Amino acid sequence: MSTHMTFTYWFFATLARILARLFFRFHIIHRERLPETGGFILAANHQSYFDPPLVGICSRRAVHYLARKSLMDWPFFGPMFPKMNVIPVDRGGNDMSALKTVIRKIRSGEGVVLFPEGTRSPDGQLQPAQAGVGLVIAKTLAPVVPVRIFGSYEAFPRGSKGVKLHPISVVIGEPLTFTSEDVANADRETYRRLGQRVMDAIGTLQLEVRK
Repeated sequence: MSTHMTFTYWFFATLARILARLFFRFHIIHRERLPETGGFILAANHQSYFDPPLVGICSRRAVHYLARKSLMDWPFFGPMFPKMNVIPVDRGGNDMSALKTVIRKIRSGEGVVLFPEGTRSPDGQLQPAQAGVGLVIAKTLAPVVPVRIFGSYEAFPRGSKGVKLHPISVVIGEPLTFTSEDVANADRETYRRLGQRVMDAIGTLQLEVRK
C-alpha cells in the first residue's frame, strides 16, 4: 500500500467502489495494465463529475487528483480532500504551482489522474487535448496509461441536475512511453501534440463485450 494511502483515502476509495458497483454496475477492463511501481499518469476522457473517483479506484495504489481550489472550502469534505490526495488548482488560469506539484509527485514515484481535455465534454464525445498533460509528460517522461470511461455521461452529464443509474465501465489501455527525443525543444505546440497523442490512444479503446 502506498505511503500516501491515508485511512481517509482508503475509506472513501472503498466506499466509492461499493457505490459504483451497487448503483452503476461498475466494471474495470484490463486493470492488469496499471503499473505496480514508479510514477505514472492515468489519462482519461472526461464526461462527468463522477470521473475522477471512478478512474482513481481502478488503481490498487493511491493516486493523486487535481480539483478546483474552491472545493477546499466545502463544509465537512473540504478539510478531508488533502488526505484524499487532492491537489487544489486555480481554474481561473494556468496554475503552475499545481502542475509543479503534479510533476513532483510523479517524480517521487506516485500516480496522478489527469484529464487531457481539461474539462468535461459537453456532449460525451472526445474533445481535443489541452497543453497541460503534454507539459507534465515533457517534464517527467512518465509512462501514461490511457483510460476511457464509458457511461458516466449517460449517468451524470454536464449540466444535469439528476443522476441516472446507467452502467459505467472503464477500459485501461497499454501504457504509452516517451523519450527525450519526443520532448526536444518543447514548446506549447509540442505539449499539445503530446496531449493529442494521448487522446488518440484513448480514442482507440473500445468497450469489450462482457461474457
